[in-house]
Amino acid sequence: MSSSSSSATITLPGDPPGGRRAMAVWAVGVSVYFVAVIFRTSLGVAGLDAADRFHVNASALSTFSILQLLVYAGMQIPVGLLVDRLGTKKVLTIGVVLFTAGQLGFAFSPSYGTALASRALLGCGDAMTFISVLRLGTRWFPARRGPLVAQLAGLVGMAGNLVSTLVIARLLHGVGWTAAFAGSALAGVVVLVLMLLFLKDHPEGHEPEPVPHQGAAYVRRQIAASWREPGTRLGLWVHFTTQFPAMVFLLLWGLPFLVQAQGLSRATAGELLTLVVLSNMVIGLVYGQIVARHHAARLPLALGTVGATALMWAVALVWPGEHAPMWLLVVLCAVLGACGPASMIGFDFARPANPPERQGTASGITNMGGFVASMTTLFLIGVLLDATGDDYTVAFSAVFVLQALGVGQILRLRGRVARRERERLVASRVETVHVPA
Repeated sequence: MSSSSSSATITLPGDPPGGRRAMAVWAVGVSVYFVAVIFRTSLGVAGLDAADRFHVNASALSTFSILQLLVYAGMQIPVGLLVDRLGTKKVLTIGVVLFTAGQLGFAFSPSYGTALASRALLGCGDAMTFISVLRLGTRWFPARRGPLVAQLAGLVGMAGNLVSTLVIARLLHGVGWTAAFAGSALAGVVVLVLMLLFLKDHPEGHEPEPVPHQGAAYVRRQIAASWREPGTRLGLWVHFTTQFPAMVFLLLWGLPFLVQAQGLSRATAGELLTLVVLSNMVIGLVYGQIVARHHAARLPLALGTVGATALMWAVALVWPGEHAPMWLLVVLCAVLGACGPASMIGFDFARPANPPERQGTASGITNMGGFVASMTTLFLIGVLLDATGDDYTVAFSAVFVLQALGVGQILRLRGRVARRERERLVASRVETVHVPA
């Protein structure tokens, strides 16, 4: 599909105007997501400290992130339904309260059990942020800006990850566990105040049609209608296949892999984690511009990212000798930076396949993909590390299994999605011809 035809399909009558007001409101919403990502990924720089603090092995350590992601993934469809029903501001308010309470609870947890409960609470609040920010973007910006706005949201999230790797890590080793996590929780209070004062669900004159709620029947219809769209399912599998290698690396296992398996210092390992984040931010801008102009590039970008990630992991894991060379680890981390931007392409399949009243639900289904894959991989790596005596080569091979599963599903669905998109293109052109000036 050419870029000109893409623009014809996504320029809709009654589109929000965008502009500086839209950017200001969206910035408030995305700041909530920024803080949520800081809290989500703070464990990634504290994994070894958490193992010492709570006296747990690799499997138990991975349970922190698994539980957090399990709650996050399980909440995606309910949150999508809530956003469609209640709007962005109410859902984000609940989310901020929950993830701030979770971060604060983690700071003061005296035991492994209470720390687990705190991460679950954090995951519940975190689950309410990204879909809400995506919905906010569709309400305030023209549809043609959708891919770029979504990539920018992902970029801001990675900036939150950068804060974890640079700031939280230093606080942790400077002021200690409790002060670092409790101090960071203050950021949640700040964004809550900003949101309550300045956030608005939509611009004047662009109120969505009221959605009649009919209990369980409404919920079933929303989910079933979104799932019937091949674009929603393809979006889920693109997100599933692309996101998890970097998520697993940044959320928990990257630092132990680089320190224990590759013999790097914590400082050098932290720099490589930072490289993943910086690469993500740069590639996110590039992918957003490409997809906005050339929708036909969506699958090549996604599958190319999967292929490059698999290749670099394979080379790093089977490299002869005790440790992989530094140049290879640098390239691996730079390539992992493409995983987040590639996962955002999943939303560019789900978004045009669903009407505005189902955007939250469809985004929730799509967003489940990468987090289910991440949760599964975190669990498998932890179990395999314990079973093999910390053999990272065997443990990280779990990445290839999930990538193969996801690529198979993408290839199965791509033809159906292409046909549906062509049908929508023809229908929109016919509609445009008959719309009076």
